[in-house]
Amino acid sequence: MRNNFLDRIIKRAVFAIMSSVLVCMCISGCKGDGGAEAVAPEYQTICEEYKDVSPKYVFSYAENQAIDYPTSLGTVGFEDFVQEKSNGCSQIRVYTDAELGDEPDLVRELTRGGLDFIRASMSGLTEYNDEANVLVMPYLYKDADHMWKVLDGDIGQEIMDSFDGTGMVPLSWYDAGVRNFYSSQPVHTLEDLRGKVIRIQESDIMADIITDLGAVPYATMFDEVYSALQTGRVDMAENNLSSYESMEHYKVAPYYIVDEHTRIPELQLISQTTYDKLTDEEKDIIRTCAQESALYERELWKEREEVSRKRVVEGGCQIIYLSDNEKERFRKAVEGVYSKYCGNYMDLIRRIQED
Repeated sequence: MRNNFLDRIIKRAVFAIMSSVLVCMCISGCKGDGGAEAVAPEYQTICEEYKDVSPKYVFSYAENQAIDYPTSLGTVGFEDFVQEKSNGCSQIRVYTDAELGDEPDLVRELTRGGLDFIRASMSGLTEYNDEANVLVMPYLYKDADHMWKVLDGDIGQEIMDSFDGTGMVPLSWYDAGVRNFYSSQPVHTLEDLRGKVIRIQESDIMADIITDLGAVPYATMFDEVYSALQTGRVDMAENNLSSYESMEHYKVAPYYIVDEHTRIPELQLISQTTYDKLTDEEKDIIRTCAQESALYERELWKEREEVSRKRVVEGGCQIIYLSDNEKERFRKAVEGVYSKYCGNYMDLIRRIQED
């Protein structure tokens, strides 16, 4: 399949003008009601690959990451799966690199029916669903296997079902790695964090986590993190290994501390407006393909993470693994965040921790 990705990128460049027309059709729709619409005959053959196909639908899929990022490659896989399983009757156009807007904008458009599909982090969905806060809690899982056991089981389905009424229908879980701290100085214990200024994304929950750990939260834009670390405006930051590597933060913060404070999964979602237009058979195809693409994306994420780990170590990074006892101290320090943000869902949190 990956051999097809480059071909698809080239085709999109060649047919950029026609794709723009399709974006308008898929997003605006007939009479402005948005979502998937039947495609006018003159737009049914936008490239050689589909010249003999008259699709019933051409769906829009908005992705804010770069085309070579695991989530983007996963969405292109979803595009291929749907094309194949529907025999060309349902086609998807994936728009990466935030071409259709940043993630908050995409979520809003999805709820209004202005987009057909998106991929979004759970941290950006808490505004629409209080129960989503559960999955952004710190130190919630023992490890990655524990998280996937939860998300792929009954609890994961319950949380998907809790989106009923939001205008969004969850389809499958995507991986986004695990977030860890990194610093210009080594950190081995909770005491080593005391008083440190740590860059975070704008988030009340994350600010409280940092404060409870005894450090000082400092919110700034992601593209400013390198200079903030380089100039000493912040002592530390936090993110997954792939982002740490791709932004070259290891050059100014060469200690990567594996504390695994958050594993925030992501969701593939379809607009309720679009979903309601589909037949039962079409819904089954979409759900099956979403699951297949999710498994594929998880493998891509593992591969990307291993490449990133090798690159940062070769670049001089020292990876520090906290002991289990020390990680437990970190977890206990932030227990107050659970009751503050998930007071109505403590039973669900206990089920996750005991799963």
